[in-house]
Amino acid sequence: MSRPLRIQFPGALYLITSRGNERRKIFIDDEDRNKFLKLLIVSLKTYRVVLNAYIMMGNHFHLLIQTKRANLSEFMRHFNICYTSWFNYHHSRCGHLYQGRYKAFLIAVDSYLLEVSRYLHLNSVRIPKLRSKGYEQRWQYLQGYHWSSLPGYINKEMSSDFVDYDLILSMVGGRHRYRSFVLDGLQHGISNPFEELKKGVILGSDDFVDKVKEEYVVDGSLRDQPSYRGLMMDVLLPEVLMNCVADALAVDKRIFSVRFGNGVERGIVSELLYRYSGLTQPEIGKLLGGIDHSAVSKLRCRLKRKMEHDKQVKEQYTSTEDKVKEILSSVEI
Repeated sequence: MSRPLRIQFPGALYLITSRGNERRKIFIDDEDRNKFLKLLIVSLKTYRVVLNAYIMMGNHFHLLIQTKRANLSEFMRHFNICYTSWFNYHHSRCGHLYQGRYKAFLIAVDSYLLEVSRYLHLNSVRIPKLRSKGYEQRWQYLQGYHWSSLPGYINKEMSSDFVDYDLILSMVGGRHRYRSFVLDGLQHGISNPFEELKKGVILGSDDFVDKVKEEYVVDGSLRDQPSYRGLMMDVLLPEVLMNCVADALAVDKRIFSVRFGNGVERGIVSELLYRYSGLTQPEIGKLLGGIDHSAVSKLRCRLKRKMEHDKQVKEQYTSTEDKVKEILSSVEI
């Protein structure tokens, strides 16, 4: 049986689901859940992914995300590896944590998105011990469930900086109406929106499905998309970015291509190229003296480790990134 396509394009919106291997727990305690969120926040920032909603259950999680780049696979590979490594180390275990690949459903930004967000947020009261309870008890449980984005959707004081609430709230007219929307679904029941999946991975109108097929899929395979980078509305040309980094660090940019040059400076430019140029790691490697993708990855990892323990390196990176963002914000689209 063939694997579902990973349809990726800038601005795509997905519901991501990942379940524990053999349906085992992927969260043993609150320390696991807090670490999961911390690692998620790092991955969101690194890959410039927008989180619209989430929920963490005992043996699975759901994320509602939007990729500014066409980088879903890279984002999820990085995040799942990071959390698996933490979980295995923390609980003295080894092997796979998740049951196969994560599932990714492409969702149209319309009423389907609103329904999916409600379906996701009601997940915590679908457990056996709550199914027979009245909706008042289940509503009380929902409001007290801390491991989802719902509290921030119904109470602004409970909102989190790493969740973007605006898109979904704008579809109903604010938090008060979203609260009523969820409560109505809890009281009267809702159907599973994924029963309307098209082609196994797309949730949207026939027009949306036709558009996706026409632009991104051909004969059951992904169509080459050389225009991806042209669609990225928030990237800098590599040359512009490297000049900016060189100026910020007060160095000659030729030092970036010296293989045995300063590891901090090369780490900073490689990290910022990855975040803000739209280049892949092999492409960045070519700019840094012809190194391969694994060497680029090591440069980025070493930089992150240094920033954790060296305040000066952290300040160096932050000030340089601020200058890149300043240039990015001044570019007329």
